[in-house]
Amino acid sequence: MRYFDYETIARQAGIPADKLAQLTKSFAEEEPNDPMLAELHTMRACMAIKDGRLTVEEALDDLHALAA
Repeated sequence: MRYFDYETIARQAGIPADKLAQLTKSFAEEEPNDPMLAELHTMRACMAIKDGRLTVEEALDDLHALAA
C-alpha cells in the first residue's frame, strides 16, 4: 500500500531511480514498524531536493550518518 506519491515529486526533482530506491530503503529501515512515516520522510526529502534545499547526496549522507 502506498500512502504518498513521492515518486512524482522525485521525478520532478530529477532524482534518479537508483537514488530514490536508496532513500526509500533507508527510511524504511529507519522506521520498520511505520511504513506511512517512512514514506512521509521520503516525500519530505524529495520535496527538499526539488526545492533546492538539499541534494540527493546530502540526504543519503545524512541517513548513513544516522545509521552509524
